[in-house]
Amino acid sequence: MDILFAFALTLFAGLATGIGSAIAFFAKKNNYRFLSISTGFSAGVMLYVSFVEILFKGRGELTAVYGDILGSWVNVLSFFLGILLIGLIDAFIPSAENPHEIPGKEDRLMMREGENPDLPGDHSNARLLRMGLFTALAIGIHNFPEGLATFLSALHDPSIGIAIAIAIALHNIPEGISVSVPIYYATGNRRKAFLLSLSSGMAEPVGAGIAYFFIKVFMAGPEGVIPGQLMGILFAAVAGIMVYISLDELLPASRAYGKGHDSLIGLIGGMFVMALSLLLLM
Repeated sequence: MDILFAFALTLFAGLATGIGSAIAFFAKKNNYRFLSISTGFSAGVMLYVSFVEILFKGRGELTAVYGDILGSWVNVLSFFLGILLIGLIDAFIPSAENPHEIPGKEDRLMMREGENPDLPGDHSNARLLRMGLFTALAIGIHNFPEGLATFLSALHDPSIGIAIAIAIALHNIPEGISVSVPIYYATGNRRKAFLLSLSSGMAEPVGAGIAYFFIKVFMAGPEGVIPGQLMGILFAAVAGIMVYISLDELLPASRAYGKGHDSLIGLIGGMFVMALSLLLLM
């Protein structure tokens, strides 16, 4: 049951890309202040839970096996290896199709108008279609480690898993928009744009399932139990991945979509809600 619950949360987070598609299709002029605050909120949740809970849990698992000094070193190294992993994924994706790049002025104008702007020259239908397809691929690649983060957290502590799933789902909404808008503008086909957007989000449960399968088959003990040191390394790496996503994608996107202190309001709100939920569940 624990595995099914963890997988269901990961699936929920991935399905949020479909919400982004719906917003892009059915809102004539979107209020992007909501997206600014919600992505800031996601960053607050992910940063707080990474530093206060997940990294701490990783250290506990590792010091129990290696002792305080060596366990602490392995924990810190694993944290930065997680950052390196997601950083390498970013490095191999062209910036024009990279969902972790801040939206440009033209991209934001397209999304805010909610209608085909009949862009000339380089902004042809073929270019828009290519941009949408590459964005879907890029988001799918990024969603693999995000799915693993949600899955492992929910497997170890369902309450933390729920918070992370909600945070990732909120940040998947603008990703769904970034896929569906150019494809819809290029083809005029809502169904095609929606399905491609949704499929990019499905990389999260797929990535979680594949990763967990390899962990159980190749790294687990004789009775299928994942060793404590491996769980500790995975937790620290997941914390690094979430911190990178928050600082590289969520906060810049929050600033790009909003104005004034919207991003900061969302960030502090996310930290406060996460802190309160952890205190209430003690």
